[in-house]
Order: sequence, then C-alpha cells, then structure tokens
Amino acid sequence: MKVLWHFEKEVPESIIISLQEAADRSLLCEGITVPCAVSVLFCDDKKIAELNTQFRQISKSTDVLSFPTVQFPEGKTAGGCINLLRKEYDDELEACYLGDIIISVDHARVQAMEYGHSFRREAGYLMIHGLCHLMGYDHMTDEEKGKMRKMEEKILSDVSLSREEKDTSGFPDDDQLLQTAREAMKMSYSPYSGFPVGAALLCSDGSVYTGCNVENASFGLTNCAERTAVFKAVSEGKREFTAIAIAAKSVAWPCGACRQVLNEFAPDLRVMVTWENQVREMNLKELLPGSFGPKDLL
Repeated sequence: MKVLWHFEKEVPESIIISLQEAADRSLLCEGITVPCAVSVLFCDDKKIAELNTQFRQISKSTDVLSFPTVQFPEGKTAGGCINLLRKEYDDELEACYLGDIIISVDHARVQAMEYGHSFRREAGYLMIHGLCHLMGYDHMTDEEKGKMRKMEEKILSDVSLSREEKDTSGFPDDDQLLQTAREAMKMSYSPYSGFPVGAALLCSDGSVYTGCNVENASFGLTNCAERTAVFKAVSEGKREFTAIAIAAKSVAWPCGACRQVLNEFAPDLRVMVTWENQVREMNLKELLPGSFGPKDLL
C-alpha cells in the first residue's frame, strides 16, 4: 500500500516501518488485489480535537479519526467491492485512494502507558483500526463490531502486534515518560508566575507518578512539580525511582529544594527536561554535586 505520511508530531522511523507493514498486510488480509493508497497524519490532541469539533460536533480529543472515500454497500467491505475501489483510482498516485487517517500521538502515548504495552503496539492498533474503517468496517452494532474486531486481530497477529503483546520491558520508554510530563503540565496551578511545569516520576517497578507546580498567594508555600510527584509516590509506598521527566515552556531543571528531595530517594536518578520539542538529560549527581543525604547520617 502506498502511504502518504504527514507529521505535525514526530514519530520514530522504526514505528513508521511497523505501520507500513501493517498497511501492506491489511490489503492482503482483506483480499484486495488492486493497488491502494491512504494518507496518514500524526498530530497532537489539540489538532484532533479541532477536527472532531469540525466534522463530528464533538469538542474533545480522541485517538484516531478516519475519513473514507468509498461508501460500501451495507454488509460489504473493500475485498468484495473491487469495482467500487477502481472508481477511486488516482493517476498521480497510481493507486485507488481509500481515504485519510489522523492519529493523535499524544493520545496514543498516554493510552500505551495505561494499557501497559508499547507505543509501537498502540500506534499499530490505531493505524489498523483506521484502515479497517477505510475498508468498510464499522462497530455501530454488535454484529459489525465482531466482524471488525476479527479483522483487526487477524492483521495485528500477522504483524506480531496482537492484543496480548506487552512492552517487553514492562516500563514506559523515555518518549512516553516525557509525554506524560507534558500532559501533567496542563494541570498546573500557576496564576502568579504563568510558568506551568509538569513532572512524571518513574519508579523502579515501572509505575509512574505525575505532578505539577501548585502556586500559592503567599508564594513561599508554592510546591514544585517534581516534589508533587515525589510526595504522591512516597505516599503510595514507593521509595525507589529511576528517572524523572520535567516539562515546561522553556528549559527548567529542578530547583535546589527539588534536587535535595530527589536525592533523598534516588541519588543516581536520570533527569530529563523537555521544552518546545527539545530534550536534555543529566544525572542528579551532576545537578547536585557533593550532595548530603541519608547515607551521611549513618
């Protein structure tokens, strides 16, 4: 299948290779014998929410949208309607154009963490789900849903992305952790500084705790995003941490108080900061040289 890739949000090349394989396999599983093409846009939650409002009158973000060019007869899908597909032949593409798919990278990353599998698995499922819609599948009734799910599972299995597949490490990757911090940033209460910050703290067991900065009219009682995340984690019994991601409008390394609090539990912590799609990383020991911690009280 010819896929016209469009990127408003960056996606790793390895993921695109997997999605191309899924697109190719979809045609084979459906039994389509003519060349086909689709357009795929990767965007953020804001963009897909705008499209939902414009085309579906739903004012919220979702994970994937599909806009098919072919209206198949009731009960029929693309594999049984080759002549209909041929009517969508595009001379420039040298293929039958099936339609457009829009995937929210923000949504996909968050859902991957919630479901406990890789971003590759989640992006692959959303791509296949969108392709099934373009090929005439739907899920408005139980019968339609069963038929669509059966096709989705067949394609997923053929490209080794079955629903049972888990992230081999069981841990979120750096991209997922950074995106979670960006999502946490949206919850910031920062009416005085106007500088929202979000944090995502990765525990040694793979769980993640988020935090945002919470300001106060007395200023001195303001709590930083990093400490919010740490205090939430500790209050749930967590004591071992391996990494923290921090998101802000500009580069924002942890303040001195946050460095000391992080050092209490994880002096070797990896610290990542992200702003305007940029990412930098340092070790906590680099940020707090000559630190004083629990070991010094023994």
